[in-house]
Amino acid sequence: MSQSIAALTEALAREAANVCRYYLSNGHREGHYWMVGDARNTPGRSLFVRLKGPPSGKGAAGKWTDAATGEHGDLLDIIRESCGLIDFADIAQEARRFLSLPRPERPSDIASRSDPAPTGSPKAARRLFAMSQAIAGTLAEAYLRNRGLAASSNTASLRFHPRCYYRPDPHSETETWPALIASVTDLDGGITGAHRTWLDPTGFSNANLGKAPIDTPRRAMGNLLGYAVRFGTASDVLAAGEGIETMLSLRMILPNLPMAAALSAAHLAAIQFPPSLRRLYIVRDNDPAGDGASARLTQRAEEVGIEAIPLSPQLSDFNDDLRLLGSDALRNSLRVQIAPEDVARFLNATALTANDDASS
Repeated sequence: MSQSIAALTEALAREAANVCRYYLSNGHREGHYWMVGDARNTPGRSLFVRLKGPPSGKGAAGKWTDAATGEHGDLLDIIRESCGLIDFADIAQEARRFLSLPRPERPSDIASRSDPAPTGSPKAARRLFAMSQAIAGTLAEAYLRNRGLAASSNTASLRFHPRCYYRPDPHSETETWPALIASVTDLDGGITGAHRTWLDPTGFSNANLGKAPIDTPRRAMGNLLGYAVRFGTASDVLAAGEGIETMLSLRMILPNLPMAAALSAAHLAAIQFPPSLRRLYIVRDNDPAGDGASARLTQRAEEVGIEAIPLSPQLSDFNDDLRLLGSDALRNSLRVQIAPEDVARFLNATALTANDDASS
């Protein structure tokens, strides 16, 4: 361990209780230990951090063990896991910010503490998704409900990170915000990227419908072209569109229809087709970019013998239709747009939005 790493670790150890209160806020103190569910700040009692002891060596303050998994480490590992950071330079920067320490003149001696993953790479995306937690009971679930999307629409492709790293630009200080994390996968389910929607922890009264008040509250990382955030496994029929919320809105009405969110119009036009696909519903946004993506994707599908059927919203997108017009109007609109044989197969006449549930 370099001298810079050791000095940073010992400085955190001297503030072990304060570090735990900040990064492991879902835990609590019991005597000389801080108890929490895991290093990602999940509520529970299996992980314990030593709060008292020497700054280094055997029995040092800041050392932790997770009795459920056997994992162990120091407070730099806690910062990495709880904040969802990948590069050690960013972990060290966050630690220095917490300790109010100046930046080192030469950060290269701490930039490669362990198995680095290039920023924005598929490896970094896989690590971020692995560091995140199920969204039940989190701010991410509340965000989806605010968009009219009930908990039943949640799938394994969506997770929540309470302190996801955000940097406005390469020259700015790092920030952390809670975020909805979505895995971007290939046709075999392998994670190629991740999409982050940073959320406002203070509530959902702002004009951004719960997204964090930052310049770019949505960003994707990793390999995206041709891949998608997937809801269900497609075989012969698939619905593909741009946004996650758009596709989840359709999933409220068509819960058994496999869906894919390509995350942008350009990526939608290039989405990969499952080998057995015979019918593709193209879920277009009501704008010029959506028109262009729909036209290009229709041409690609028809060239390989796949029937392409566009699905068009009445407003700007299907989430607006769901929230502003209601589930009945959306259901009726989709009923006349999808193929007759798919009405009985996929249309759920009893599907309700979160708002419907709340009012019943």
